[in-house]
Amino acid sequence: MLTDHIKNYYEKEIQVIQSLDYREIEKTVNIVFEAYERQAEIYLFGNGGSAATASHFVNDLNKGVSDSLKKKFHATCLCDNTATIMAIANDLSYDDVFRYQLLGKLKPSDLVIAISGSGNSKNVIKAVEYAREIGAVVIGVSGYDGGKLMQLSDFHLHVPVNNMQIVEDIHMTFCHMLYAVILKCMEAVSK
Repeated sequence: MLTDHIKNYYEKEIQVIQSLDYREIEKTVNIVFEAYERQAEIYLFGNGGSAATASHFVNDLNKGVSDSLKKKFHATCLCDNTATIMAIANDLSYDDVFRYQLLGKLKPSDLVIAISGSGNSKNVIKAVEYAREIGAVVIGVSGYDGGKLMQLSDFHLHVPVNNMQIVEDIHMTFCHMLYAVILKCMEAVSK
């Protein structure tokens, strides 16, 4: 019986992966590559598991992918400084922990990758609204119906399922897919 539950979980995940919008994913990969080419700062953020995914993305861009590149990625995770987040949450509001970190730093040429499983995290939405005011490109990484994040984003990495664990699993695959695809593209360019 336990084996059936395990198998059902993975079968559902496979179904969701097969339903992804691969053309939109390709557009998003191109946007990240363009940000790299112009040496834009790439800001990533999210809450809970999405914060861990944002941090992992930054690690893979700044260290993993950049290992073999002369020109490096410039990625920053707004979730990684606990003291800053706690100060903003305490002095202002938890809803401002990402927006506040972008004030005076975010430029129109920069890229924002906002991650929210539900697509409705208030602090993520506030930061995305600010990014749109500045004119920066926004990639929304969401699940469920995409929520407000999908409406506000220029590009989407959307997982269309109402299951947070599968949403977060597939969000992590976006990170690793991006890593692998960028390396393949860079190898092709260097030949």
